[in-house]
Amino acid sequence: MSHIHVPDTVPELHLPRTGLVRTLGMILMLVGAVAFFITLGRDADQAWRAYVVNWLFFTAISMGAVVVAVVTWIVKAKWNWSVRRVSLAFVAFLPVSFVLFLPMLTLGGDYFPWVAEMEHDPIIQNKAAYLNMPFLIARNVIGLLVLFGMSLYFASCALRPDLGRASTGGDTGRSRWKERLTQRWTSQEQEEEASYQTMTRMAPALILVYVVVFSMISYDWIMSLEPHWFSTLFGGWFFMGALWAGFALTALTTVFLRLWNKQFAEAAGSQQLWDLGKLTFAFCVFWTYLFWSQYIVIWYGKLPWEQAWIVHRSEAPWHVLSLLVICMCFVIPFAGLIGKQPKMKPAWLATMAGVILAGQWLWQYTMVVPAIHHGGPAITWWEPAIGLFFLGALLLSVRWFFATFPVIQLWQPQADPESLEAELGLTGKEMLSR
Repeated sequence: MSHIHVPDTVPELHLPRTGLVRTLGMILMLVGAVAFFITLGRDADQAWRAYVVNWLFFTAISMGAVVVAVVTWIVKAKWNWSVRRVSLAFVAFLPVSFVLFLPMLTLGGDYFPWVAEMEHDPIIQNKAAYLNMPFLIARNVIGLLVLFGMSLYFASCALRPDLGRASTGGDTGRSRWKERLTQRWTSQEQEEEASYQTMTRMAPALILVYVVVFSMISYDWIMSLEPHWFSTLFGGWFFMGALWAGFALTALTTVFLRLWNKQFAEAAGSQQLWDLGKLTFAFCVFWTYLFWSQYIVIWYGKLPWEQAWIVHRSEAPWHVLSLLVICMCFVIPFAGLIGKQPKMKPAWLATMAGVILAGQWLWQYTMVVPAIHHGGPAITWWEPAIGLFFLGALLLSVRWFFATFPVIQLWQPQADPESLEAELGLTGKEMLSR
């Protein structure tokens, strides 16, 4: 890590509160809302299927980006000093996601097939202790509240020391949040130390909660739609896919921010693009490895109840979409990001990240819809059109975050002593002075 240069003075950058992003976000939300209500009037089942798919996708990529900030904090990464806040910015969508989740709790038997099948299916009856609506609602609400609450607290700890350095520039929103997040302020040095220690302690716990809650979400809203089928690897496939999408989303956002501001482009240079490209490429391979690990066991066992989920998605009309998922989530990004140079070209990296995110949306779609959609076209333009509402909400949330808090983290965490220095009792500052 010694070759990573962090400047002594970090530029204080904020997105403007008005502009293209704000206008675009509002238009997208309007178009998506209109598409949802039109579809609701035509085919309520289709509307809610699309709603659930889009909620799963946008919640997963946002939470995945936050987890990128958490895991890089755990490993004390230095390469991402200029893009650490880019990953963290997507925490702003999580409160919106929770509000958008609440209508889904009213679907009941209109979404979950096992509600009606519970009366006559002995296999499902054996799962009644877990598959019942009161328990599903309780565990989902509590789980998301805990996960999102911990994420917001982690973000507040990361932001608090910055607000002691940052100027408000006469912006009312920044002044209000600075006053809110700097209550009982001590000193800059003490606040940075306190935030560092708190974030270091809670980061591993946040990852464990993320694993549990996102596994539960995948079991409840995806795997339970075919209640005779189960996979112990399914939860891991889902939450690792979200983490991968978080890296791709960070890369895509970083490239767009580089176009917005020259100072940011200098701070988020070739080193950051290369590392984001490497991680995006690596998780492309890992996601495919998890899929293959699940598939090969099912293929080798040749048990009908284990094969059903994959066979269903390999037959018409779903086979084309399943093939597209493999191409967009593995073949294209694997071929497109091999080597050093493609990872360091901003436009190409953004293109590959966009393909990955589109593939992730289609992956979510093929996991949910084939289980509960029987008859009619496999996909129409209404499903992605409804997703524009969620995309607009995401853009507005992240724009608000970047307009309120510095785009680049102003304070930098202390250097941890290496094993020898720690054994000798040297602090991070003493180690740097040596």
